[in-house]
Amino acid sequence: MPKILRFTGFALRDFIATAGPTIIGVALLCALAYWLVDPTPPSHVTIATGQENSAYEDFAKKYAAALARYDIKATLQPSLGSQENLYRLIASTNQRKDDPRRTDIGFVQSGSTEEADAVRQGLVSLGSLFTEPVWLFYREGRDITQLTQLKGLKINVGPEGSGVPKLFRKLLSVNGLEPADLTLGELQNTPATVELLEGRIDGMVFSSAPEALLIQMLLQTPGIRLFDFTQAEAYTRRFPFLSHVVLPRGIVDLGRDLPPKDYHLIAPTATLVARASLHPALIDMFVQNAAAIHGGAGWFRKQGEFPTASYTEIPVARDAEKFYKTGPPFLQHYMPFWLANFFERMWVVIVAVGALLLPLSRVVPPLYVWKVRSRIYRWYGELRIVEQAVEQAVDDVPAPQRAQVYALQLERLNAIEERVNQISIPLSFATELYGLRSHINFVRNRVIALIRPSLPEGGAADADGAAPVMAIPAS
Repeated sequence: MPKILRFTGFALRDFIATAGPTIIGVALLCALAYWLVDPTPPSHVTIATGQENSAYEDFAKKYAAALARYDIKATLQPSLGSQENLYRLIASTNQRKDDPRRTDIGFVQSGSTEEADAVRQGLVSLGSLFTEPVWLFYREGRDITQLTQLKGLKINVGPEGSGVPKLFRKLLSVNGLEPADLTLGELQNTPATVELLEGRIDGMVFSSAPEALLIQMLLQTPGIRLFDFTQAEAYTRRFPFLSHVVLPRGIVDLGRDLPPKDYHLIAPTATLVARASLHPALIDMFVQNAAAIHGGAGWFRKQGEFPTASYTEIPVARDAEKFYKTGPPFLQHYMPFWLANFFERMWVVIVAVGALLLPLSRVVPPLYVWKVRSRIYRWYGELRIVEQAVEQAVDDVPAPQRAQVYALQLERLNAIEERVNQISIPLSFATELYGLRSHINFVRNRVIALIRPSLPEGGAADADGAAPVMAIPAS
C-alpha cells in the first residue's frame, strides 16, 4: 500500500477516541429510554368474553381476528358475563404477568361499578362500544305492561356473574318489588331459553346487543312476547347509566312486520374495560379496531355514534380519549402501525437526544482537533528536554565534557525525528507536522553550533585518547 494512503483527510482512530464516549453515552441513554417507554406491545393478550352465543363472545372473536393481523395472539376467556369479567380484571391487578388466570381486558356493562371503585382497583375504560338493551321475554297469554305484574312469576335473570341480576334488582326496587316477590332463576341464557320455550319458566331477562343469535331467534318465535318499557324515559332519569332506545317496527322482518310495533327499551352500554397497566400500543389497537367493528349503523345506533368515551362511569384511558377526540395518530396515516407506534412512543426521547447532541456537536470537533494535534505537540516536550539538557551543560558541565553531552542530545534528536517521521495524521494537519520537523532541525543546528567551539582540531577525544566522539559536518 502506498505510504500516501496513510495520510488521510480524517483520523478515524482519533475520532473514535474523542466521540466514542459521547456515542456510547447517547446509546446507553436511548437503551434506557427504550426500556422505560417500552414501545413494543406484548405478543399475547387475554380477553374476558361472556356466555356461549352471546354478543360478547361474538365480538371478542372479531377482536381476536383483528389482533392476529398484528401477530398478537388473543386468548378468549368465557365467563358468565359482565360482573365476572369485572371481578377477573380486579383480581388481575395483583397477579403476575405470567399467571394464566390473568385477564387483560374484558366486556363490562355500564353501571357495574362506581368511578371511585374503578380508580382504586386500577381499571380504565377504552370507551362504550354499543348499547345492550334489557330484553324481557315472556310467554304469550299474559298482558304485562308494568314490572309490578311480574310478582309471583318465575323469571330467569341469569347467573350472578352476569350484570343483569344486579341491574334487574335495581329495576324491581324502584317499582316497589323485592327479589323475594318473584322466583328468580340463575340459568345461563341458552338453557334458560330452552326452559322458556318448554313453558317451565314464565319469562327471562338478559342484556345483550341485538346481534346476539338468541335475540334474533326469540324476536321471531311464535308464542314469545317482548316487554315494552313504556316508562323508559323515566328509568333513564333514575339511572344515568341507562339510555332510552326504540326497537323500530318491522326492523326484524319487514315482510312479516316483525315486530308489529315500536318497542321502548332501556339500555346500558357495553364498555371495554382494561387494567390501567395495559400497554398503550394495545389500547391503540383495541380502540381503532373498535371503530371498525362497532362504528357502523345498527338497530339502536347511527353511523359513527359508537364507540365513544361517553356512557361509562369508569375513567377513560388517556390514549383512548385522545383517539375519540382527534382520531388515529397522524403518523399512522403514512406508516405501518409498528413503525408509527415506535415514533409516537419514542418522540420525547428523540427530541431529548437531539437536544443533547446539539451541544455535544460543538464539543466533539474541538476535542478531535486537540486529539490529533496532541500527537504532534507531545514531541515539543521532548524538544524542550533536549534544550534544557544543553543549557544545563553550558552552565554546569566542564568544557572538556560538554561535547559528550551535546553528542548524546544529538542522538536523542535523531531518535525524535525518526519517531516524528512515522506519525500518521490527516493532511489538514500537515502544517503542524512540518512545523515540528523544522523545529527539530532548528534545535539540532543550535546544538551543533555549541559543539564546534568545544572541540579540538579534528574532533574531540575521550578521556583515554581514543578516537573523536564525532565529526561535525561542515555547515
